[in-house]
Amino acid sequence: MPLPSPAPRRKVHTRRVTCEGFRREDGHLDIEGHITDVKTYEVPNSFRDGIPAGEPIHDMWIRLTVDDDLNILEVETVTDAGPFEICPNITVNFQRLKGIRIGPGWRKKVLSALGGAEGCTHLVELLWPMATTAYQTLYGENARKRRESGEEEPKRNGPPPLLNSCHAFGESSPVVKDMWPEFYRDPA
Repeated sequence: MPLPSPAPRRKVHTRRVTCEGFRREDGHLDIEGHITDVKTYEVPNSFRDGIPAGEPIHDMWIRLTVDDDLNILEVETVTDAGPFEICPNITVNFQRLKGIRIGPGWRKKVLSALGGAEGCTHLVELLWPMATTAYQTLYGENARKRRESGEEEPKRNGPPPLLNSCHAFGESSPVVKDMWPEFYRDPA
């Protein structure tokens, strides 16, 4: 269901973020992110002699190649459009992500390596949905493979990692009662 009708308004800005996950022939995963920012009016800009309405102020890409443990093996970063001549110069710093694992502490590690003047706000922000895309790609792909092969879900010790991670997986939800009854807590 879409949002209710808004108050009268005019569009000013559009940010588009696209993240996609791919299984490579060599077994690794490529997680690609793309971000654009577009205004509905001309933006004064001395570097680009003005940025016309509808032309991206930011047009940036990141590709992370990760293994099945979500360790970053390769990083490719491109700034096709930015508001300043020096914007593309910072992409080399994103090589600092190599060797970092997408998982607990991800944001802290990224900000430690690329926060402030060491990175680009827009490219760093793109890494947040890319991390969840990596997770969705890996775990979705693994679940699909298990279903196709008839393999059972791997045994785990303790509660599932998703327990209490959101409303649907809250320990008192009907979803948990159905999926993991041993961890269900009656709200009464």
